[in-house]
Amino acid sequence: MKKATLIYSDGPHQWYALARDPSKPDCLIDTNEYLIQYQQHALLTDPGGMEIFPAVFSALSEVIDPLCVTQIFSSHQDPDVISSLALWLSFNPNLICHVSGLWKSFIPHFGGDEETIQSIPDQGKELIVDKLSLQTIPAHYLHSSGNFHLYDAKAKILFSGDIGAALLPPQHAELFVKSFDEHIRFAKGFHQRWLGSNTAKRDWCERASKLTIEQLCPQHGAIYQGNDVMRFINWLDELPVGVV
Repeated sequence: MKKATLIYSDGPHQWYALARDPSKPDCLIDTNEYLIQYQQHALLTDPGGMEIFPAVFSALSEVIDPLCVTQIFSSHQDPDVISSLALWLSFNPNLICHVSGLWKSFIPHFGGDEETIQSIPDQGKELIVDKLSLQTIPAHYLHSSGNFHLYDAKAKILFSGDIGAALLPPQHAELFVKSFDEHIRFAKGFHQRWLGSNTAKRDWCERASKLTIEQLCPQHGAIYQGNDVMRFINWLDELPVGVV
C-alpha cells in the first residue's frame, strides 16, 4: 500500500508525498499524489485513478482527516490523474476540482458537475488553501493541450505533473533522486515521446528557471532536490522532443 511521506513542514504548513505502492497491479502505471496542508485545510494534487483510490485514501487518512481535503488540483485530464473523482465526491460532495477550462466539459465524465469543476484560465490563477497562496503555472502541450503545474513559493516546491516523470524499475523505487545521471535515463524516452512541442518545452523551461524551486515533484518517478532541479531543467531544455 501507499504511504504518506512528509517532504516539507513549517508550522501549520506541510507537504506529503503519497507514493510507492508495491501491491498495485503491474498493469497500472505508478503515480505520486501530493497533499498540501495548511492549518486544517488541504488540497490534493492529481488524486489518481479509480483503481488506486483505496490506497491513496488510506495513506492520506494516516496523516489527516480526509474531510480536511476540500480541493483537488488536476494538472490535466488523463485517467491516471483524475478518474477517481467520483469516488472522492462520494465521500465529500462539496469537493472542488481545479482544472484547465479546456477540460471543464470532459472531466465530468469521471464525476462532478459545473459546481465541482472550477476552470483555470490559460494564463493560470491563484489557488488559496486557508492562508496559503498557490500559483498555477501554465504547461500547455506538455503533454496535454490544457495543462498546469502548481507552485508553492513559501515551500519552494513545484508540482510538475508529467514533467520530470521517470518510469522507474522496482530496484530504483526511491522517493528522491539519488544519482541524477543514473535516474535521468529512465526519464529520457518518456519526455521525448509524451512532450509534443519543443517550443512549448522551451517556454516552460524559461518559466521554471525563474522560480525558486528546492523540490520538483513529478506525478511519476522520483523527486528532484537542490541542484538537481536546475540540472533537470537544463537537461530538458536541450532534449529534442515531439515533432515541432
